[in-house]
Amino acid sequence: MDSKLLLSIIIGIVAGFLAGKLMKGKGFGIFINLLVGIAGAFIGGWLFDLLGLSIGDGLIGSLFPAFSGALILLFFIGLMKRG
Repeated sequence: MDSKLLLSIIIGIVAGFLAGKLMKGKGFGIFINLLVGIAGAFIGGWLFDLLGLSIGDGLIGSLFPAFSGALILLFFIGLMKRG
């Protein structure tokens, strides 16, 4: 497995965990939040690239877009769950 992909998955898991904690009551359990975090890592990275935003390199530079993507994804999943 590519080390960059593995690192993205790990960062996504952390981002999903943190997003689930931040959105108390809107999470879907630890397992789903972790999966959302992995998807959010890719979505957040894509959005930040699309918008030309860069937080920097390293852990924070990777974690913030992933966390943002996970929050966005949890928000939209929460909207669909209610509706």
